[in-house]
Amino acid sequence: MNISVELTLTPIQDDYEPAIVNFIKTLRNSGLNVKENPLSTQVYGTYDEVMALLNKEMKTALEALDRGLIYMKIVKSDRSEYEPHF
Repeated sequence: MNISVELTLTPIQDDYEPAIVNFIKTLRNSGLNVKENPLSTQVYGTYDEVMALLNKEMKTALEALDRGLIYMKIVKSDRSEYEPHF
């Protein structure tokens, strides 16, 4: 089963940028299809591959923070080729 996951890491601390950059770089190096925009990062792949990666990397990202939030949305389909039709 393919999924699309949208993530937003929100450190609640000063000097927040390194945590976000490290999280995104780790996701990019995973070999999965990863896209970023100014508000979120999307990861595309099979459920098992994506969730195994996120299970590990979300924990690592949160452990590196004093306080933080991760917002996650999961869609059951590969939306990586989505183009607006309007």
